[in-house]
Amino acid sequence: MKNYFFLPLLLCLFLISSCKSTPTVIESTEKTEDNNVQFISAKIEPTAAEIVTANAAAVLSKKQIPVLCYHQIRDWRATDSKRAKDYIVPVDIFTQQLKMLADSGYHTILPDQLYSYLIEGTPLPSKPVMLTFDDTDLGQYTVAFPEMNKYHFKGVYFIMTVSLNRPNYMSKEQVRELSDAGNVIGSHTWDHHNVKQYKGKDWEIQLDKPTKQLESITGKPIRYFAYPFGLWNEQAIPELKKRNFVAAFQLITKRDERDPLYTIRRIIVPGYWSLKTLQQAMLADF
Repeated sequence: MKNYFFLPLLLCLFLISSCKSTPTVIESTEKTEDNNVQFISAKIEPTAAEIVTANAAAVLSKKQIPVLCYHQIRDWRATDSKRAKDYIVPVDIFTQQLKMLADSGYHTILPDQLYSYLIEGTPLPSKPVMLTFDDTDLGQYTVAFPEMNKYHFKGVYFIMTVSLNRPNYMSKEQVRELSDAGNVIGSHTWDHHNVKQYKGKDWEIQLDKPTKQLESITGKPIRYFAYPFGLWNEQAIPELKKRNFVAAFQLITKRDERDPLYTIRRIIVPGYWSLKTLQQAMLADF
């Protein structure tokens, strides 16, 4: 008799346990034409993990937009090495590049536009391109800013806050002016440390404090981040999400399949590229 008593109980426990491990099921009823027989069909709602995967797949399916990365904009010096010239674009070359983009019909976009395009499919202007500037170098304000204004171009300035108000770097007032003029200010950490090496309070020092400072300067939320050296790892992404960053920019490596918004690709524009090489790189890399 004991076996007969426990058998239904065990069956109930099994069913309860199974329900906890399965996705949400929504039931609906249907009737046949004679209105006598009722059938129950089930629609399974996706799990949170499945939603994340689906959203990532949708982002990855979109055509990538060219994102150019600049550092120093100044004429070369005799002491500049070949490697240094990868990051230094002479003034005349930079002005030619902007003119080429304008003459070729390119339109600059900002991160909110890119985000809306990737998430919601919002249309972008024809031949979109994003111009980004890293490290707070003064030439980005004295050269790039007025040159971009000639073509009604807007850019994204990723600020390394340790450099603010130092010689050859932008001041807080100049950063505020860039923001007030419609450009976007993003975070590039406090002092450019590689995020792969962060431990303990490094996240607070490198992300929290710069964000508060930049928000104080601009009066706007800081929503976008650029990895120093373009280097990222999986551990950095949840830290960025916790701090309300909605997207992050690396360099040329493959995007993360689960979090492509936090591994948006860019290319550095070397100072020795011809205009044709730049155009070809934009088409080939994106």
